[in-house]
Amino acid sequence: MRDLFGTIPLDDPLAAARRGTRPALRRRFYERVAVEQAGDRYSITLDDKPLRTPARRALTAPTHALAQAIAAEWQAQRELIDPATMPLTRLANAIVDGVADSPRLVAAEIEKYLACDLLFYRASSPQRLRERQSAHWDPIIVWARNSLGADFKLGEGIVHVAQLESALQAAGAAIPSDPWRLGAVHAVTTLTGSALIALALLHSALSADAAWQAAHVDEDWNMAQWGEDEMAMQRRAFRFAEFAAAAKILSMLRE
Repeated sequence: MRDLFGTIPLDDPLAAARRGTRPALRRRFYERVAVEQAGDRYSITLDDKPLRTPARRALTAPTHALAQAIAAEWQAQRELIDPATMPLTRLANAIVDGVADSPRLVAAEIEKYLACDLLFYRASSPQRLRERQSAHWDPIIVWARNSLGADFKLGEGIVHVAQLESALQAAGAAIPSDPWRLGAVHAVTTLTGSALIALALLHSALSADAAWQAAHVDEDWNMAQWGEDEMAMQRRAFRFAEFAAAAKILSMLRE
C-alpha cells in the first residue's frame, strides 16, 4: 500500500493521517473485502489476502466493528482507489505504523498542546465573540477541573499564560496509553488545536458535533463577519473527515 498511502516519516508518527489526495490513483485490484478474526484482533482482507499498511504490517483492528468500518471504505471504492475518501484507513495506517512504536512521542505532542491550549486564550472583544467562546469553552474548562483535577488559567489575546505544573500533570494523566485511543486523541488534538477538546471527547464529556463546534468558534465568527472562502471550506471539509474518523474510533472503542 506504500504507493497509495505513502510512508510515515520517523519524526512524525501521524503524518499519514494528514495526507491529501495523491496525484496518481491506482485502479481497484480486488473483488472481495472481508473481515477475519486473527487471535484477539480483526484483519481486513482483499480477495482473502490480508490488508497491509505502507510499512508492510498487517492492518488489524482491536474490534470487529472498527475493522468492518475500515473494510467498508475499501468496499466503497469503485474503478479507482482514492485515499482521500478513506480517512479511517489513513488513520489506522498511522496508528499501526507510527503510534504503536512511539506512544511516548505521540503523548508528548498532546502534552505540548495542553500547555498552550486553544481554550485558554480568549478574545478581548467584541463582546459577542467573548460570549460565544465562553459558551463553548467554559464547560470544558469546568469539566477538566472537576473530572481531571486540572485547574487551568485563562488569558486574553495571544500572550502566553503559564499553567501550573499540577494542572498539566493532572490533565496529562488522562491521555490514553493504548495506540488506537492515543492515535485518535492525537488526531483530534492537532485538528482542533485543543488537547482538552480531545480529552473531553475521549471521556464522553463532549459529543463529536460539540467538539467540532468548539474548535471553530473563532473561524465561524470570522466567516459570519466576512463570508466564506471556497478553498478554506474545502480544506475544512477534508479536516472534518479526518476528525470524524478519529471520533468514530473513540466511539467504537467505548462501545
